[in-house]
Amino acid sequence: MSFMHEFREFAVKGNVMDLAVGVIIGGAFGKIVDSVVSDLIMPLVGLVFGKLDFSNLFIALSEVPPGTARTLEAYKTAGVPVFAYGNFLTILLNFLILAFIIFVMIKQINRLKREAPPAAPAAPSEDIVLLREIRDSLRR
Repeated sequence: MSFMHEFREFAVKGNVMDLAVGVIIGGAFGKIVDSVVSDLIMPLVGLVFGKLDFSNLFIALSEVPPGTARTLEAYKTAGVPVFAYGNFLTILLNFLILAFIIFVMIKQINRLKREAPPAAPAAPSEDIVLLREIRDSLRR
């Protein structure tokens, strides 16, 4: 069996194709959820709590040249080492909101799956009914 034939057989197996579809859909779903967080949720959170952008929170780790604006960008441009914890806090908050949204969505999907009534068992065939009657009469 040639290498190309083996590779083609591997690539078209169901598991590989399912994984590829899952990755593509997962990437698209990630973009949708990211948009929900950044375009819908965060503006509402900002409206309630004020603007939650921590990206300009930092601590200068050395002396700052005089006349440098007190922004992270200006400090980095001036070559001042900074402990920039604000961007991490913003990303962490976005992650927590994203994880919560996914949790709620998965919980709802699972609840909908459970709420579907189980299918009623099919009525036994005439052969089964007849065999049961014979069994019951033999017991008596």
